[in-house]
Amino acid sequence: MSFWIPLESNPEVMTKFLHQLGVPKEWSIVDVYGLEQDLLALVPKPVVAIILLYPLRKKGDNTLVDTEEVDKEEGTTASDPVDPLLYYMKQYIHNACGTIALIHSVANNLDTINLKEGFLKNFLDKSKGLSAEECGKLLMSSNEISETHEEMAYEGQTEAPSEDAPVFHHFVAFVQKNGVLYELDGRKPGPIIHGPTTSETLLEDAARVCKDYMARDPDEVCFTVVALSNNDSESF
Repeated sequence: MSFWIPLESNPEVMTKFLHQLGVPKEWSIVDVYGLEQDLLALVPKPVVAIILLYPLRKKGDNTLVDTEEVDKEEGTTASDPVDPLLYYMKQYIHNACGTIALIHSVANNLDTINLKEGFLKNFLDKSKGLSAEECGKLLMSSNEISETHEEMAYEGQTEAPSEDAPVFHHFVAFVQKNGVLYELDGRKPGPIIHGPTTSETLLEDAARVCKDYMARDPDEVCFTVVALSNNDSESF
């Protein structure tokens, strides 16, 4: 398995990354300052994806859980059929979860995001019709995306760690597809269904799931939530 330098949960850096990949300027990553309704109301609309950064759990011996075993044991994968139009890719690169969450966020909203010619559009065109496993392996050979990721990894507010340094947090994305809320995490066996949602209620419904994550580890404060939103209201 290859290693990338982890991406910081920094809206400015993540937005610059998306723009370099071909996402139009009106779309940006913005902070979600809290999960209560009054703070959710401050997030620019429309919102098409939510990304959660959460701390990886620790085993009893204080080592990090970084495999799919816990998820399989807890039965987190959905038994309901997954929408065939949902774009989902497996993660085969250490520390690529931030980039994969961003790809999941954009790839499942191409009917709304007018993606320009660029690295991401080329990648999505190549991966069209491929399995989740094939998409993940294709990312391993995408030099343009990996080089852009590395460039952005050095632009965060904190010093970028080495590629093989232990990482204590993980990104997942939440998107809406045909009225269903999906959690997309390339380390898990498949997409996770969290019930019905709409494009108008996606933020609130995803916030509910984020609260569940936080409730599992109430003593942990290192959670971050951001949203992919459109700041150009005139375009809608």
